[in-house]
Amino acid sequence: MGWIKRNLIFVVGGALALALLGTAGFFIFKGWGSNSEKSDKLNEIYGTLKTLAGQKPAPGNDKIDNTKIAREQEQQIRSWITGAGACFQSVLAIPEGGVTSKTYATALGSTIYQLQQEAKADNVTLPPQYFFSFDAQNNKLTISAASLEPLAVQLGEVKAISEILFAARVNALVGIQRVRVSDDDAAGPQSDYIDQQPLTNDLAVLTPYVVTFRCFTPELGRVVSGFASSPNAFIVKSLNVQPANATAAPGEAMPGMPPGYPARYGEMPLPPAAAPAQPAPGKGGLQTVLKEQLLQVTLEVSLVKPLPKS
Repeated sequence: MGWIKRNLIFVVGGALALALLGTAGFFIFKGWGSNSEKSDKLNEIYGTLKTLAGQKPAPGNDKIDNTKIAREQEQQIRSWITGAGACFQSVLAIPEGGVTSKTYATALGSTIYQLQQEAKADNVTLPPQYFFSFDAQNNKLTISAASLEPLAVQLGEVKAISEILFAARVNALVGIQRVRVSDDDAAGPQSDYIDQQPLTNDLAVLTPYVVTFRCFTPELGRVVSGFASSPNAFIVKSLNVQPANATAAPGEAMPGMPPGYPARYGEMPLPPAAAPAQPAPGKGGLQTVLKEQLLQVTLEVSLVKPLPKS
């Protein structure tokens, strides 16, 4: 004890130094554990980076930043989607909003009259008393409530299709066929309908129509161009072209045939036998190689209607 009293300062200093060493050792041990943990995480990050760098495509390096390029391409795709949306505009129903039997009957009558006047202005021949596939609904005062909205949508779509044909100035509209959506359609002229049904996928609904018309090749080109440039997404699925004099509606005389000459739909009548024509003497100049003739075109077109965003 006497030695401690004589060397009290040394003893206190030694004890303090020992305590500091212990504290330092504790912090060193704690820091070593933390460094070991961080080292393991760093090695894991390095391993992930190495794995990503070995993938194809890789994130890139100091010269090529594939991540930045991917983000720029994503922005380009989003911009394209926004621009392409202008080509998928919905056809407005006729009439819009809440539809009743009265409002639909009024809209149907006025729309048919408008289309008839547009056809007349564009010199497009229509079948007699043609109601653009809505013969079953014409002059009906009461229509099933469940059918009103689908019929209003179809009326708007048929109007859009008809106006494309009128703008192309086809010679004649033979008929438009649509999908049955009403109980009344079962009793309507079967030539107004097709047996197909709308097709629904994850993105849109595809509604089919079949249009038959007569024209020459320039008008046919304008029809196809009209569907392609329409703000509504029409897809031409098939195109069947044949000479118009090879087909005729029931009771309709073939072009160039005398009145009363029998004709059946889809059958080419044989004209009376004639004496062989003698070749005309040459008059010089260019020889006619191709002579334009009237065509009957049956076109299957689908209207793409994007589903509402969820």
